[in-house]
Amino acid sequence: MALTNRAQKVQTASLSWSEKLYLPAILKGMVITFTHLFKRTPTIKYPEQKREIAPVYRGQHVLKRDEAGAERCTACGLCAVACPAEAITMESAERKKGEEGLYREEKYAKIYEINMLRCIFCGLCEEACPKEAIFLTDRIVPTTFNRGEFIYGKDKLVESKDEPVDVTKRQTPEVLDFKKDKKHYHNRTFLDKITRKKAAH
Repeated sequence: MALTNRAQKVQTASLSWSEKLYLPAILKGMVITFTHLFKRTPTIKYPEQKREIAPVYRGQHVLKRDEAGAERCTACGLCAVACPAEAITMESAERKKGEEGLYREEKYAKIYEINMLRCIFCGLCEEACPKEAIFLTDRIVPTTFNRGEFIYGKDKLVESKDEPVDVTKRQTPEVLDFKKDKKHYHNRTFLDKITRKKAAH
């Protein structure tokens, strides 16, 4: 009985002799399979082949360095507060004398971890950071069978000095022009400060 309370007659027609052989159905299936051999395959053979990724794609995080190679992150915690998944944890430390080339500010992130299993890649950490230290890149997070390996520390997040990660696609032209202006303290590196001190003397 259907929901309308109207009876429906079920017709059970008996199969003919040719239908019992299932040859027409088999031939029809083979024709469909044969036609697909000449169609463009939708399958991408990853990782040998990769799809084009949009510039706004949000993938694996990166902790940026400045032009002098010093880490930008000051462990202010704004990214952790903005994270809706509570995936970011950090521990701050004071910069010691002689470490000016390693860390941009007097306070830096001694420990910085992101739980990739919790992260929803929303990009709020990127928007909350006042130092432009964390960005989401177009890199895909690699898979693994161990849950502990999805806890990304600074060894995986901080970019290499030799191979910096290009994040210009995630910045507006206005921001890129502002970063070139060394009149603002925010844009000065450790080397810029030394140069200004020498010029003042």
